[in-house]
Amino acid sequence: MELQKAIRARKSVRHFDKTKKPDWRTIIECIDSARHAPMAGNIFPLRFIIVDDTKIIQKLAEAAQQPFISEAKYVIVVVTDCKMVLNAYQERAEKFCRQEAGAAIENILLSIEEAGLETCWIGYFVDYLVKEALGIPDEIDVEAMLPIGYESKELGKGRRLKRKIDLNQILYFNKYKNKRMKKKPSINV
Repeated sequence: MELQKAIRARKSVRHFDKTKKPDWRTIIECIDSARHAPMAGNIFPLRFIIVDDTKIIQKLAEAAQQPFISEAKYVIVVVTDCKMVLNAYQERAEKFCRQEAGAAIENILLSIEEAGLETCWIGYFVDYLVKEALGIPDEIDVEAMLPIGYESKELGKGRRLKRKIDLNQILYFNKYKNKRMKKKPSINV
């Protein structure tokens, strides 16, 4: 699949087929794409936990208060250890870690789409419950959870379509709210 096609096809799926299980090796290949995201100072603070234990996945669903997560066959939990970034960039470190996590997660999302799998970026959860379920130390930040599986064709039918924002609503030139590109002066010959 080409990149633009994957970008346009990517969607958040909240109903997974309970009978089909993805190949874990494919999930590892999707995670591998995160290594190619931009990182400040080439410091890589992200770590990934692949969960396939149904009891732990149930705890993660409860921590997020989103029951559909328990339908997934796998969940990737993305965490950051910003200690080294903090040493290098002090007050900017936290911001850099969030940006890096977002870039890496987007690489994973697009790779999941390309692999024919489905997911939903989960950013709402009770941190200490996720940490407790996975034995994550206090100083490590939980960035996201990505439940992975195949979309349920039965339950997915009523899903809302992905909202597309018109480019003209979000694009400015040279200054905030400036909707026009500076016109080039005309040359009379």
